[in-house]
Amino acid sequence: MKFCLFGASSDKAAPYYYEKTAELGREMARRGIGMVFGGGATGMMGAACRAVSLEGGEIIGIAPHFFNKQGVLSDECTELIFTDTMRQRKQLMEELSDGFIVTPGGIGTLEEFFEIYTLLQLGRHQKPVALYNIGGYYDSLISLLRHTVSEGFLSEECLSLLGIFEEPEDLLDYLSSRAGSKGE
Repeated sequence: MKFCLFGASSDKAAPYYYEKTAELGREMARRGIGMVFGGGATGMMGAACRAVSLEGGEIIGIAPHFFNKQGVLSDECTELIFTDTMRQRKQLMEELSDGFIVTPGGIGTLEEFFEIYTLLQLGRHQKPVALYNIGGYYDSLISLLRHTVSEGFLSEECLSLLGIFEEPEDLLDYLSSRAGSKGE
């Protein structure tokens, strides 16, 4: 089983975010869950990758060729796949993954989250999606999604497709139980 991790490449956030993301990476590897991600050496991506690597886990990095620059991509991937475009990168990440974890991040992470969540809502895949709500990072987003339900722009059923967790064990339990029961 492999889960895709979306997350920041920034190293400018509070250390707590990186520590909790590393905790998630360690738990993934301990459970034998491989990680698919954007290949980044820094930020949430780097923290998770290093943790999975230290535990001997499988790591598949997927990046466009233009990211192949010194210090951008992790050397700890067990496999590194290059694509021509960001769109191809996301498509391959989706295809190789059994579920999706959204760690804290900026606009790129939010774009990846909304695309994969929209595709789930449209029935284009049946793979579970979960927010890793470290320290309440996604509380405002969750509030916005609930507001879209109350205003009639999003169904409660669509909102219920999203898992929201603060602890890695709970998040992985959720994804593992749903990933094994749904096919593509």
